[in-house]
This record gives sequence, structure tokens and C-alpha cells, in this order.
Amino acid sequence: MKTIHLRFYEELNEFLTTEKRKVTFVHSIPVQTSVKDLIESFNIPHTQVQMILVNEEQKDFSYIVQENDRISIYPYFHNFDITSISKIHHPLPKRMRFFVDQHLGILARYLRMLGIDTEYNDNLSGLELVKKSNRENRILITKDHSILKRNDLKFGYFVYADELDSQLEELVLQFKLKDHISLFSRCLECNSKLYPIDKENIEHRLPQKVKKLHDKFTICEKCDKIYWKGTHYPKMKQKIEHILETMKNTKNAKI
Repeated sequence: MKTIHLRFYEELNEFLTTEKRKVTFVHSIPVQTSVKDLIESFNIPHTQVQMILVNEEQKDFSYIVQENDRISIYPYFHNFDITSISKIHHPLPKRMRFFVDQHLGILARYLRMLGIDTEYNDNLSGLELVKKSNRENRILITKDHSILKRNDLKFGYFVYADELDSQLEELVLQFKLKDHISLFSRCLECNSKLYPIDKENIEHRLPQKVKKLHDKFTICEKCDKIYWKGTHYPKMKQKIEHILETMKNTKNAKI
């Protein structure tokens, strides 16, 4: 039996029981174990960890825990960029594409509003979500930490926020989506790309009020749904501008 001292920081505390949150606590392990397995024994997906300090030295997931180790586990540093100095590296697909689980359908629609390629299906099981995400090289966005513990999942992320605005901000910061945003360029219903279409070609399908107020339209290449810049457009644009301003205020880490 090995005795160690553990501390989890910031968002990672959400996975812990109350008495273990935001404190250093003593923990015993009966067998030899890696720090990755140790972390996941607390139901914390390793995909959520960006830095591990053991006795004040950085380690990666393969480190084998030793007697009397003092271990600090950190989540992603959204306000700092530590990718160049951290020993923890999570792979990302070449193309920034997402698959959102069945609990985050509204988030999927708003990611599509940003022009982010986002698939959503509320009928798939956890195993089916993993298989489809892997097959299409998409990042699985979920509120189910058990899915992220699967060894066969290529790319995954647990979204901490519960409110929509905070979820969007979290993902934009986490995956540095600024350069991927193209407002209202995807269909909210099926995720396909939208293309400009002349008003005269679809005028017969438009409500009278829309005919009078708007002249520019786009149409979905797949489901034929028509879009125009209604009252939701300036609100969404303002929301995204606020998130991007938050990104500007992030700083490079000096550790």
C-alpha cells in the first residue's frame, strides 16, 4: 500500500466528492499504478488534464506513482497558453470539427451559427458516439465523463459550463476557434454549408414581411432551408464579438 498526497485544481474539483475539493488530501493505492490511472480512478477523464506536477516536477501520464508523492493535477489553462512547456499533449484532428452528444443539442445549433462543422444525433448510444466521432475524426463534446474515459476515443472534451453563453465561450477559448468562425455559413438543421441565392429565385417562398425587409439570402445545399439576417443576427454577432474580446485578453504563460 502506497500513501500519497493529492490536490486537484479549478474545474477538476467538479468531479470530486465535497470533502476532496480544493484541498490536499491523503490517498492510498494498493497496487502499482500510473498517474493517468490514478486520475481516472476519481472519475476524472484524462482528456481534461493539461499539467501534472509530482513533487513540484512536471510529469506525463505514464509516470508511476511512488510512496509519499505530492501530486498536483491541473485542468486546461484557458487564460494562458502553456502548450509549449507542458508535458501533457492531447491530439487534435487536422480539421476542427465536432460531434456533440445528445445532452447538448442547443449548443450544436449555436456552434453551427458560428460556422463550425458540428454533427449532432440524439439517438446514438455512447459507444455509437465514439465510433462515429472516430470514423469522422471529430472532437466529441460531452457532459458524460464516462465516455471520455474510453481508451478507443480519439478526440474528446468535457464541457464544464451549463449555460449556453458560457459553453460557447469555453469552447472558443479551449479550441482557439477565432480563425474558424464564419457567422451563419452553415445550416442550423443539418450542418451543411449555405450558399447565396438571388431573391427572385426564392421570392415565392418568403413571408411578406421578409420580402419587404430583406434582399440578401442564403440556402442550404442539402435540405433547401432558406436563411436571412433577422433579429437574431446582431445579437449573435454581439455575443461572438464579446467572446473574441475575451480571447484577446488571454496572456502567454510564464512559468
